Amino acid sequence: LHGSFERQPPSSPAEVVGFSVVDREGKTHRMKGKVGDNLLYLFHHFQESDEKLYLEGACEASLACSTCHVILDDDSYDKLDLPEEEEDDMLDQATCLTSTSRLGCQIVLSKELDGMTVTLPKFTKNFYVDGHIPQPH
Repeated sequence: LHGSFERQPPSSPAEVVGFSVVDREGKTHRMKGKVGDNLLYLFHHFQESDEKLYLEGACEASLACSTCHVILDDDSYDKLDLPEEEEDDMLDQATCLTSTSRLGCQIVLSKELDGMTVTLPKFTKNFYVDGHIPQPH
């Protein structure tokens, strides 16, 4: 489940999904995406203007790492399908794991997620390739 991110604005207000991001320092940012956006790719766009919204994604959404680990509020977590086994395996490697942890690359925005809160964990560990930081395309 990769979803997409086209770097295109929503075509109508009905496509806008608003949500909050709590950065690693505890500051809350109000953000917007559109229905169908992959959360990891959306964060790559956000971090171009605010480095505090950094979400690595070392494996580029191939379910081979946990560097896009995020923590969701309870209600939003419950609205998502259960994680597939491959995602659970990667979450087992995540730092700062909680009961509402998910991989950002597996979250595709929907109107149902409007108002969600995404918290970035205090730190992540890149087990994929030491020092590799992918650049957004």
